[in-house]
Amino acid sequence: MSGGGVGREEPSIREEWMEKISDIRMPRSAMNKLVMNYLITEGFKDAAERFQEEAGISAGQDLSMLDNRISIRDSIQAGKIEEAISLVNQLHPQLLDNDRYLLFHLQQQHLIELIREQKIEEALQYAAEHLAERGEEDSTVLQELERTLALLAFDDPASCPFADLLAPAHRQQVASKLNAAILMAEHADSTQSKLAVSLKMLLWAQEELDRKRVRYPHMQLSTGQIEEPK
Repeated sequence: MSGGGVGREEPSIREEWMEKISDIRMPRSAMNKLVMNYLITEGFKDAAERFQEEAGISAGQDLSMLDNRISIRDSIQAGKIEEAISLVNQLHPQLLDNDRYLLFHLQQQHLIELIREQKIEEALQYAAEHLAERGEEDSTVLQELERTLALLAFDDPASCPFADLLAPAHRQQVASKLNAAILMAEHADSTQSKLAVSLKMLLWAQEELDRKRVRYPHMQLSTGQIEEPK
C-alpha cells in the first residue's frame, strides 16, 4: 500500500467560479465612475457631492442641474403629485403632452393619494374628470383604473387585493418612470444607470441559464451571495 495521504477533495462549482472571479481585476477608477453614474442618474445630489470629494472623481457635470429632478422626485415620494406635474410642466412643457401614458400614471398616483387620505368624493370626481375617458380609449389604462378604484370598495384599502398600489414602492416606480422621461427629454446618454443595466443583464443571463437547465452558481441579488448549483 502506498504511503500517499488522503486525496484532495475536488473543489465545488461555486469555489471554481469564485476563484475565476478573484482573478478579474477592475480598476478602482472604473468602479468610481459606475457609482458616480448611478448617483447622478438617480438624482442623489448630496451623495454625489460627497463621493466627488471623497473619491477625488469628477461628476462630469454641474450637480446643481440635478435640483429640478430631485424636487420632482421628492414631491412624488411625498404624495404631492399635482405639485410634481406642475414642476414638470414648467421644466418641459411638452413632456406630458407627448407621453400620455406617463401622464396617466401620474394622475393615477394622484387618485391613489386621494383614496389614501379617504377623500372619497374628491377621488370619484377626479377619476370621472381626468381618467374615465382615457379608460374608454385604452384597455390597459382601464384595467389599471379599475384596480385603483377597487381600493374604494374596502373600508380599509390596505386590505384590498390591490393594496400594493398604496405601498411606497409604487410611488417610487412612478418617480423612476418620470425621472427616465426627463433624462430622455434632456438628451442624457442613458435613462438608466449603468449599474441598473448591468443588473438587468445579470438577471437575464441567469434566467436564460435556468431556462436551459444549466447548472451554475446562482447569485441572490438581495444578498449578493453566490450559491452552489441546485
